[in-house]
Amino acid sequence: MLRADADTSLVIKDDEVKSVLKTGLFRTCSSFERELSSLLLEPDLASQANEDKILRTLSDLEWICSLLPKMNLMKDFVSNWIEISGNILKVIEDEKLNSLMWGLKVKLIEMTNKALEAVGYGTVILPAPYRLSLLKFWLPYIRKMKPLLDSKCIAETDFRYKMDEELCMNIEGAIVSMVLALPSNDQAGILAEWMKAEEIQYPDLTDAFELWCYRTKSAKRRLIEGFDGACSDNSDDGTISF
Repeated sequence: MLRADADTSLVIKDDEVKSVLKTGLFRTCSSFERELSSLLLEPDLASQANEDKILRTLSDLEWICSLLPKMNLMKDFVSNWIEISGNILKVIEDEKLNSLMWGLKVKLIEMTNKALEAVGYGTVILPAPYRLSLLKFWLPYIRKMKPLLDSKCIAETDFRYKMDEELCMNIEGAIVSMVLALPSNDQAGILAEWMKAEEIQYPDLTDAFELWCYRTKSAKRRLIEGFDGACSDNSDDGTISF
């Protein structure tokens, strides 16, 4: 397993170092995706060794992520994470894992938070379709997992896997920022799905919804005022044109 050391802050920004780091990122992402994809083929899914192996690879990926901002390479991680998100969720949401691998499930949310924060707070700039994909992949999963983890913590006193308060706040803030930065129609789609969900307490997108409503009403009012003004100008000439 990779480990950070005291010299991390001394990393020099040059093309060679960036190339090595990008290669390490790509290989680690590929290794993680490969290990996860083969997980469901294991004869004993309940074996802790299976989960530990994947968690070690995720820890390596997490360490690499700690270096990426220094190299302005966080976009590479986010792009890779979006690319493999569909496969990740296909495996981790398989019914065979419904009551297994809670540590892995929480770690995936923590890794996703790194992508959400990078995009939500402007560290990484991506086209709207990519930002929308990231939200559509992970918002439903996070929305489902939060109350499930909370309920297990209440029901089982020795259950140690949860989304702590700081993680929850970071995810919620990043998601709100991302939603508000999307085109209006995409915002409407995300917010409509959020409101229809059985569990809408987390993440709380109320602020995003209220601001979307305000923007939509303001845009509609400006459109009507502009149309009325155009009609008034044309009527002065005795004609109305469209």
